[in-house]
Amino acid sequence: MYGIASRRAADELIAQGRVDLNGKTVTELGTKANPDQDDIRVDGRRLKVAPVKRYLLMYKPAGVVATRSDPQRRQTVIDLVAAAGVTGYFYPVGRLDYDSEGLIILTNDGEFAERVSHPRYEMERTYEAVIEGIPDERDLERLRKGMLIDGRRTLPARVKQLRVVSGKRGTQSVLEFVIREGRNRQVRKMCDAIAHPVAKLRRTRIGNVTDSVLRPGDFRDLTAGEIRELTKPTGKDTKKSGSES
Repeated sequence: MYGIASRRAADELIAQGRVDLNGKTVTELGTKANPDQDDIRVDGRRLKVAPVKRYLLMYKPAGVVATRSDPQRRQTVIDLVAAAGVTGYFYPVGRLDYDSEGLIILTNDGEFAERVSHPRYEMERTYEAVIEGIPDERDLERLRKGMLIDGRRTLPARVKQLRVVSGKRGTQSVLEFVIREGRNRQVRKMCDAIAHPVAKLRRTRIGNVTDSVLRPGDFRDLTAGEIRELTKPTGKDTKKSGSES
């Protein structure tokens, strides 16, 4: 049984009548219990069970908040997980603003969340932005080299124009951004700075993790390979350990 050192130890406790499950004494060996839902007690004390670590990759729709709760009572990414019948305590890793859509990770593993979202690791994130008008090469170079946003210069970014499309307000450009920081509404503010505001923004990749099958509101578990890829050591880890030694 969950939270007890071994199956044999659990059987001994059950045989002695010391285990309660949801208020009833367990009498049958091999009784199943769900630690996320059931109240499991030994000698009257509730077992503290470490949750199974889980990592969800979600396609967040526009109009959904990437937080655990919202004072304005707007729908959150946690609401989407709960509506699908998934239980447990999850929180989003990093930001993705209300008006934007695309990939975001949810987890209950704090160490993993820090590794993916902390600025010092400079985890790359890829976005596809539909912007108003057609920026010239000078504008694109400003985006690439870094610019002052909210009083701080952005890190150099990889930016390229993918195509030109027709929008409701006229000609629009589709740009791909690869950035290494997660500042609030960063891509939108960068585009505002070159006078080509964003009409639509979608995150398409986190590190090397992507998924072209997920649709808005859908989510899946990250694979073991994807988790390893997101947490593999980098030069940033070496610098951190060296500075702390």
